[in-house]
Amino acid sequence: MAERPTESWRQDMAEEAEEIAAGTMDPECACMVGLYPEALLTAMDAVLDEFEGALPGLGAAADETVLAVVERVVLALNAVNEAHEGAAFQTDEREELCGYIDLSLTEHGVDVVALTARHGLGRYQLTDKWRKW
Repeated sequence: MAERPTESWRQDMAEEAEEIAAGTMDPECACMVGLYPEALLTAMDAVLDEFEGALPGLGAAADETVLAVVERVVLALNAVNEAHEGAAFQTDEREELCGYIDLSLTEHGVDVVALTARHGLGRYQLTDKWRKW
């Protein structure tokens, strides 16, 4: 099952906190809490809950239905990013989110390669039409 980016981000935060507590990391070098504030993680999880709820049955759905689900999640992520002054997602986070969307669709029976090809897109362009992050 595709791992939510927020799960790995929380794990990274916990590991960093453990290193600080163990004295193996200078607190001045810590960055995870600043990168992933709880308000961001909570908003992201709400978006991803909705996305995951729309996944069952998509493997047999029309392209338009699948693309509508992708559009909704991307627009919701745009809103999260805007609420965090356009700085919620850096390159790594963008790649994780796009990979998560792709893998989640694939795990639910969507042939992402065929879907994007039918619409004149490369596989990794699935979110580009709506994505502002």
